[in-house]
Amino acid sequence: MPPEPDDPEDYDYEKCPFYGQLSVRGQLREGTVVSTDMEKTVIVEREYDVFVPKYDRYMKRRSRIPAHVPGVLEPLEEGDEVTIAETRPLSKTKSHVVVENLSGDQ
Repeated sequence: MPPEPDDPEDYDYEKCPFYGQLSVRGQLREGTVVSTDMEKTVIVEREYDVFVPKYDRYMKRRSRIPAHVPGVLEPLEEGDEVTIAETRPLSKTKSHVVVENLSGDQ
């Protein structure tokens, strides 16, 4: 569990799975943060293998998922390994939230 928010009055509890009302449901996924250019949002990239029957081989695929970063998990940096969880749509493109930073320096 992350630490309590520093300033509880200014904290956005609506979009926090730890101290707010945001329910986490669906799949948990792990990936690498590849972009931190937006406020309270990161792009998490997952790489996975898909079997191609015609060639009897596997090929690599990537998916880039925008995820909301709760204030208690900030700051995240590019290259951090994170766990994201599926949730209700938070905006036009975001339906995931970061729930854990797997990198050593948290």
